[in-house]
Amino acid sequence: MNITLRVWRQKAPGDEGRMVTYQVEDVSPDMSFLEMLDVLNEKLTLAGEDPVAFDHDCREGICGACGVVIDGVAHGPERTTTCQLHMRSFSDGDVITVEPWRAKAFPVIKDLVVDRGALDRIIQSGGFISAPTGTAPDAHAMPVPKADADRAFDAATCIGCGACVAACPNASGMLFTAAKVTHLGMLPQGQPERQARVVNMINQHDEEDFGGCTNIGECAAVCPKGIPLDTISQLNRDLLGALASGKA
Repeated sequence: MNITLRVWRQKAPGDEGRMVTYQVEDVSPDMSFLEMLDVLNEKLTLAGEDPVAFDHDCREGICGACGVVIDGVAHGPERTTTCQLHMRSFSDGDVITVEPWRAKAFPVIKDLVVDRGALDRIIQSGGFISAPTGTAPDAHAMPVPKADADRAFDAATCIGCGACVAACPNASGMLFTAAKVTHLGMLPQGQPERQARVVNMINQHDEEDFGGCTNIGECAAVCPKGIPLDTISQLNRDLLGALASGKA
């Protein structure tokens, strides 16, 4: 396939960015989207031009580092991570627009690379437990109802890619925060900090300049791991309970 790319180029955080058009020829449908960007960067490097900066690590859909907005959709037209998106999802002659995550809490570092440290700081504010659980077999010996274990596991699959933030019209990180709160809140080991955790993580979320949640649902629609929207409802219940108890 022959593809036309419109890519956001921005040399540094304080620079004014712009869209730049590139042609990429002989693209195999079996290439991943990142492999196609590799081909573009090899072409730019050979021409003595600055290659397009983009984040990636495992390229196996696990780490979440690879996220970009493709044709206005976080991670692109398939519900997966950008590294697992293949060019067979596009057609010969397509014009594809590639942009970074756009949110005040995710400042652009260069081109398609953004600083997602805000998500790390949300976890640092409360995404931990203090209960001594011993070794893994000891922790597994603690009985947990299957429904609670399944719920915790589903929430724990969040990879922190930030697609929920990029998709939300308010640039809210509430689905991410809710996944972390729900993951630990469903387990007995997470109970000692349950009330303080939700308050601290919400406060940190707001301090990082994420927007407020208005339950539009775009976050869950693009989440590559399928984190359900009702985790936000659980976060809200925990928050109201903590505030009502006065113990948070």
